[in-house]
Amino acid sequence: MVTQPSSPERRPFSRRRPRHTSSPRFRLVTVWAFMVLVMFGLSARLARLQLVVGDQLKLQAEQQRQNVPQVPRASRRPIVDRQGNVLAVDRIVYTIYAHPMLFSRSRQEMAETLGSALGQPQDTLLQRFQEQETGIQVAVDVSEELTKRIRDLRLDGLELLPSQQRFYPQQTLMSQLVGYINLEGQPQAGLEYMLQDRLLYKLDNVPLPHTPKQLPNRDGLRLQLTVDSRLQRIAQRNLEATVRQYGAKRGALIVMDSRNGAVLSLAVTPTYDPNRYYEANVAQFRNWVISDLYEPGSTFKPINVAIALEEGLIAPGDYVYDEGRLQYDRWTIQNVDYQAVGGRGSITITDVLRHSSNVGMVHIMERLKRSTYYDWLAQLGLGNATGIELPAEATAQLKSRSQFVNSEVEAATTSFGQGFSLNPMQLVQLHAALANGGELVTPHLVRGLIDQEGNPTWQPQRPPAKQVFSKDTTQAVLQMMEAVVESGSGKTARIANYRLAGKTGTAQKANEYGEYGDGRIVSFVGIVPGENPRYVVLAVIDEPLGEDAYGSTVTAPLVKSVVESLVVMAGVPPSRHAE
Repeated sequence: MVTQPSSPERRPFSRRRPRHTSSPRFRLVTVWAFMVLVMFGLSARLARLQLVVGDQLKLQAEQQRQNVPQVPRASRRPIVDRQGNVLAVDRIVYTIYAHPMLFSRSRQEMAETLGSALGQPQDTLLQRFQEQETGIQVAVDVSEELTKRIRDLRLDGLELLPSQQRFYPQQTLMSQLVGYINLEGQPQAGLEYMLQDRLLYKLDNVPLPHTPKQLPNRDGLRLQLTVDSRLQRIAQRNLEATVRQYGAKRGALIVMDSRNGAVLSLAVTPTYDPNRYYEANVAQFRNWVISDLYEPGSTFKPINVAIALEEGLIAPGDYVYDEGRLQYDRWTIQNVDYQAVGGRGSITITDVLRHSSNVGMVHIMERLKRSTYYDWLAQLGLGNATGIELPAEATAQLKSRSQFVNSEVEAATTSFGQGFSLNPMQLVQLHAALANGGELVTPHLVRGLIDQEGNPTWQPQRPPAKQVFSKDTTQAVLQMMEAVVESGSGKTARIANYRLAGKTGTAQKANEYGEYGDGRIVSFVGIVPGENPRYVVLAVIDEPLGEDAYGSTVTAPLVKSVVESLVVMAGVPPSRHAE
């Protein structure tokens, strides 16, 4: 029997035998070995940091802590101008340190991210990250806003250290008035120094560091000044332009309300940025309007005319003889235009001011006993401080009483504003007495501490105004000063539709030996409006260059440019009888 071959036998399906790598035991061993390696690596890293470079890193950390100022225990109140614009305020800034050893991202990525946020070159940051493991100062004086954005990036290995900083948003505009705070938190100049007791909070036992929320104004009080930032900016801009135009050494421009002595503007050049005071020349910290003396020249002639009127020695319609030149022993006194004009002969008291006659002024003051003249100068405050709230005020220098009384030439030179010296602020104070009816008021910059509603909670105590001239005397002098602007040496200060009283001044500068050289200091003082005198404006330019650099050509146009803005800001209506 034949049979068919049987089909191949089918093998039942079966899974492959599991490899040993899939066993739980193998996985456990692998994880354990990896952890041992990681721990060994970390231990080696830690041993290197502690044993090899530990001392270096510790030193860097200590230096870092020492170099970064912590937030002081007491902050300072803000300073604002008469409109409430902030001139000085505390703020929190941050110093950012990087520690590459703690980066959780690559150094390349950290350099790109930080460089983009801080506006720094990424290549430079990367190079620094590769050169040092820790304590790399990346940025200083970083604002809270930018610091918050960086913090939101959640970058490991960064240290953000806060410090308190005094910030001056007006920069160079108010530096000579406000002053500055140094890196140690100490006031060094201006109102920051003079009024630190009113500005500084008394905060004892406050833990460090402060949080940003602790820094804003704690009691709502601000120190308000009388200065108007808008007028100050105009004065500063025009002053700097004039100084540049004439290549002068320095300049100043003051605007004061004669009724109460409130200073609306005190512009000085050169100046500095109090936020970066360490870059300034040390000499710029001196406010020379207060700290330096100069011979006022012919701008003092109206004061002398007022003295003579008050003593009854002259009347507005009187005449004096101007021969153009006088000789006192070896001293020659002559008019500035003597070479061109010669003597003018018989002229009125008004013409003495209109043409700025030195010889005419000498003849006027010759009528006054020199001892009485000296008493008048003392009565007007020469030799005393004005009382303005700024440090290092210099007081006027006069010859001794005996020297003045016994020397004919001393009284003669004083009659036209030379031979003695005062600071520009005191000259403004004296002209304010002509403007306000004869009262000597105290110049001041500070209104006081005000609350959030603008109400004063503290105001400086000032002496009462002192009556030095009668109203009749001041009105007579102001009429003469108007003639100076209308048809005399001050014509370049004329303003359409406004009556302006003024006086030019061009004085020789004495050197350290008391001798007069080629240098001169030119000035112009204006009082506006003529029918209701209120504002006094003085411009002084030190050593302008050029043959035609006089008070009439340099400072009178400067005062005009500022007064044109002043009358608009102060709402002064046009004069009824002005052209």
